[in-house]
Amino acid sequence: MSDAIKHECGIALVRLLKPLSYYKEKYGTSFYAINKMYLLMEKQHNRGQDGAGFASVKFDVKPGTRFMSRVRSNQSAPIQDIFAQINDRLNKELEKHPTKKDDVQWQLNNLPYVGNVFLGHVRYGTFGRNSIESVHPFLRQNNWKHQNLIVAGNFNMTNSSELLEELIELGQHPKENTDTVTVMEKIGHFLDDEVEKIYNECKEKNISKRDASKVIEKELDIQRILQRAAKSWDGGYAMAGLIGHGDAFVLRDPSGIRPAYYYKDDEVVVVASERPVIQTAFNVSFDDVKELDRGHALIIKKSGAISVDPILEQREQKSCSFERIYFSRGSDAEIYNERKNLGKLIFPTILEHIDSDINNTVFSYIPNTAETSFFGISEAAEDYLNKYKLKRILEGQRNLSLRKVTEILSERPRIEKIAIKDAKLRTFIADDNSRDDLVAHVYDVTYGVVKPTDNLVIIDDSIVRGTTLKKSIIKILDRLNPKKIVIVSSAPQIRYPDCYGIDMAKLEEFIAFKATIELLKETNQYDEIIERVYKKCLKQDELPVGEVENYVKEIYNPFTVEQISDKVAQMLKTKTINAEIRVIFQPIKNLHKACPKNAGDWYFSGDYPTTGGTKVVNRAFINFYEGNNKRAY
Repeated sequence: MSDAIKHECGIALVRLLKPLSYYKEKYGTSFYAINKMYLLMEKQHNRGQDGAGFASVKFDVKPGTRFMSRVRSNQSAPIQDIFAQINDRLNKELEKHPTKKDDVQWQLNNLPYVGNVFLGHVRYGTFGRNSIESVHPFLRQNNWKHQNLIVAGNFNMTNSSELLEELIELGQHPKENTDTVTVMEKIGHFLDDEVEKIYNECKEKNISKRDASKVIEKELDIQRILQRAAKSWDGGYAMAGLIGHGDAFVLRDPSGIRPAYYYKDDEVVVVASERPVIQTAFNVSFDDVKELDRGHALIIKKSGAISVDPILEQREQKSCSFERIYFSRGSDAEIYNERKNLGKLIFPTILEHIDSDINNTVFSYIPNTAETSFFGISEAAEDYLNKYKLKRILEGQRNLSLRKVTEILSERPRIEKIAIKDAKLRTFIADDNSRDDLVAHVYDVTYGVVKPTDNLVIIDDSIVRGTTLKKSIIKILDRLNPKKIVIVSSAPQIRYPDCYGIDMAKLEEFIAFKATIELLKETNQYDEIIERVYKKCLKQDELPVGEVENYVKEIYNPFTVEQISDKVAQMLKTKTINAEIRVIFQPIKNLHKACPKNAGDWYFSGDYPTTGGTKVVNRAFINFYEGNNKRAY
């Protein structure tokens, strides 16, 4: 994606189902799970590079022995940093005790990070909070083993303020007003309540305090805790947690907005945000990895009992379509085909914009994630050209010479790698004063393959702000002197903010929104429509939950998708650009055709899966109207 946007997070969980000695004997190391956690997290580095964290819990160690370990980093390469710290600690301890290298029980009792259940997290700081205190997993400590809680998640809550008030009503005094702390404390409150309830029952039965601990461990109802804690959550989430005595859980939101996949056999239970990550780390097939159903929790008791239990009433499935377009790894079998289909489906529109002139058109892509959609365009171009060649041969029949037939058959779509991304240059840019000049050189181009009579078609995953296109890509492409530059977005126009984890919070940042505002001004509709929408948005807080509507849709109603696309093209073309500029966006209907399982399209359609999302978009418009440069959630 040319416009870098920060996005959600990734989770990884490993629960060993056998004694540690089993893995030492079979795989040659008692650090089997730690190694797998490294793979799971490294294979998800695309989901977050601002911070990473790792936590582990040991089972049945003696009182006074540390049974939980945690390490977090917000360094430039956080995953490598935390595992370097882990390996350093382990190696130093084994150097001190060389005779214990094969003593698994001693390692379990004495080495940090060695354990039975593990939780990892990678994150992007969507609110710009990149301090170490913001890095997951979060830890809630207590001298009662059952009341220790470790939480990490891929989520954003739209109603954090309301959740904070609920905690205050419960008598708590949270140390921070962040959704992570709020969510953890909400789970923690009902965890405490459940532990106290079981303890009081033990007391009535004259069970000793020491023995009560075993009863609590056995009877603790994780399903009930999560049902009570998550009752009023509004957002998209895949929430993972470990409890001090060894229970673990992963909970997914009732619309299935954020992804979660799991795999289990007789040795291990694994959870990750992406399917191919588990496939690669554990060498299992596509069908072996299951998607956690929306509104359900995967619960792993310390005893090893595993269940998938309903927590919240399911809503219509609205899994995030951006996962398929851009964020998730393209190595997933389904995602790979979906991205290719996005390219194939938009090809007929490309043909219209180049007047079906394949011979004088060069096709390429913005590296690196648009490459798969580009393959789809390439295949569609090949298919089109094959039909064209067959038609010419059939029409010519016996009048065609061997030379002419050979000439027709040799025609190929002109597929080239035009844009080349200089990642090192991009990471160097820190000074705002020199940013524009440096941004213009983030991409390099391949010279000598585009002629002045050519169309140049370039596909990008999506166009969010259009900043990099305007300041860098189009300027550099224009140096090749094409007749026309056609920028193709494999995604529809981004018109509305996201509030479930992707860092797209302000309407005025979206080029489709800015183009619409310009069209309203040009057609003398700005004052009337903007004022009307503003007044409607203001009334949202007064309405019952079921009556909240997205009134921001009304600003787009006067114009077609094509009119807005044409205005975007005008805004991207500066005075120094010689080529004609055209912009094509994927129709929403094609998005759903290509990605049938991920119907979440609120950033394109404005149809939010939760009431909180609808409130957010109206608040974002109020901020725009009032000139408040702040986030809507």
